[in-house]
Amino acid sequence: MKDFLFIFRGPDYSELNMTAEQSQAAMKKWMDWVGELHGKGQYVAGNPLGKTGKMVGGKKPVITDGPFAEGKELVGGYLIVKADSLEKATELSYGFPDFDKDGSVEVREIIPM
Repeated sequence: MKDFLFIFRGPDYSELNMTAEQSQAAMKKWMDWVGELHGKGQYVAGNPLGKTGKMVGGKKPVITDGPFAEGKELVGGYLIVKADSLEKATELSYGFPDFDKDGSVEVREIIPM
């Protein structure tokens, strides 16, 4: 099996004005999905990402505040999963709990070095 990276993009939960019950229900969906992947031996690792960071770039690296996202989209976290192919990994991403919040998942193979 190969390792694949899921990069999650979507709105910041704090900007969705969700009730406490809605937030708990959303987190339960996440825990259920990750638990299912773990139970099938497909989960490797994953974590949410902080809202702030730094961007470094240029020939003489310049550091700026970041990350910068288009519109309200934020890279909120990642998972590493095991699958036989990109197609199978993509199918695993269908369980992503934030599609209903206009979220998206980028699926990329991790190439061993």
